[in-house]
Amino acid sequence: MIAGERRKETVKQVIERVRVACGDTECALSVVSIVELTHGIYRAKSNADRVRRTEFVEELTRDMIVHPLSLLIAQLAGRIEGEQAARGISIDFADLVIGTTALHLGFDVATINTRHFRLIPGLNVVAL
Repeated sequence: MIAGERRKETVKQVIERVRVACGDTECALSVVSIVELTHGIYRAKSNADRVRRTEFVEELTRDMIVHPLSLLIAQLAGRIEGEQAARGISIDFADLVIGTTALHLGFDVATINTRHFRLIPGLNVVAL
């Protein structure tokens, strides 16, 4: 979503790209993706970018399911982070929570950032 927004794509264009890569499947987001996108709104260098990014996030939250972080997802993230850290593997926190949300709910993660998500055991990662 972040890459699509940076390319000034609409939410529909981004979702269509995901459907081409993954087939006709349910698409959803982790609430952590909304945190990352909202962060980008407030880092915008111009008012025009800020407005465009705000509209993108508003459309996204209106048109897609956004899954919250639950206690079970938090515990799964903690277990995976601990197990991977014991093996010397560090996972970016946002990617960890997005990935464990998908893993817990039985989703794949479709991303251009496959390297980080492939560090999460059992998660199916689809390259966009």
